Amino acid sequence: MAEQLTKEFKEAFSLFDKDGDGTITTKELGTVMRSLGQNPTQAELEDMINEVDADGNNSIDFAEFMTLMARKMHDTDSEDEIREAFKVFDKNNDGHISAAELKHVMTNLGEKLSDAEISEMIREADKDDLQALTDDPANR
Repeated sequence: MAEQLTKEFKEAFSLFDKDGDGTITTKELGTVMRSLGQNPTQAELEDMINEVDADGNNSIDFAEFMTLMARKMHDTDSEDEIREAFKVFDKNNDGHISAAELKHVMTNLGEKLSDAEISEMIREADKDDLQALTDDPANR
């Protein structure tokens, strides 16, 4: 599996290595990652580039690219785990965790929380002021 991924990464990387010097420009990084099924935001791309482009030459070699992809794939796994955990709380599968759903699951886990504590938990995590937690990444 890892060998196949490395091969796919190398093929994608090589497509954008226009002059064959073993590097791609930072501008091309997003295109390469999207071709491999990743969808980094512009801010994420800038963060990744800042992490590896220590000499400021605006290019990334294959080893640096592999490091970035390993991190990004690990982050994707974590996001999948978070979505699975979200589903445990979202009892009616509507994409939201209501105060009642949160209280129900927390009680089943042995956590006796007051309505005020439940409301506070929702308020702290509720970015779009729906009075519930949502599974929509745009609202995180």
